[in-house]
Amino acid sequence: MDLTVVAYVIYLLISIALTVWVARTLSRNGRVFIGDVLQGNEKLADAVNQLLVVGFYLVNIGFVTLYLRSGEDILQARDLFEALSVKLGVVLLVLGFMHLGNVWVLNKMRRRGIMERQQTPPAAPQGWTAPVGA
Repeated sequence: MDLTVVAYVIYLLISIALTVWVARTLSRNGRVFIGDVLQGNEKLADAVNQLLVVGFYLVNIGFVTLYLRSGEDILQARDLFEALSVKLGVVLLVLGFMHLGNVWVLNKMRRRGIMERQQTPPAAPQGWTAPVGA
């Protein structure tokens, strides 16, 4: 078997396994965060969490498959490791940036929700008072 094909198989297996692991970790640990952003609406938090996971899979597995092709021939085991290290390094960087982007957006949503809650009075107004001296 050609070493280039071996590199492709190893790259796909590791990249997809990393994507699944990151997605599951983000989903499990991010659910509480999303629940806070959505002010305790558990059903909506679960739905948003699931949609984020699906989008994460689509973007990352799409990138992994687009980045599969190698422009160089892999003739030795050293070439195999070098090609894999570059490809997997790029995949890990993309996964990291995707994670940071998700956290940044959710944090902005959370801050906006906190600001809105702070502007809401604790009790509804019970009456109206005319201005003095009018």
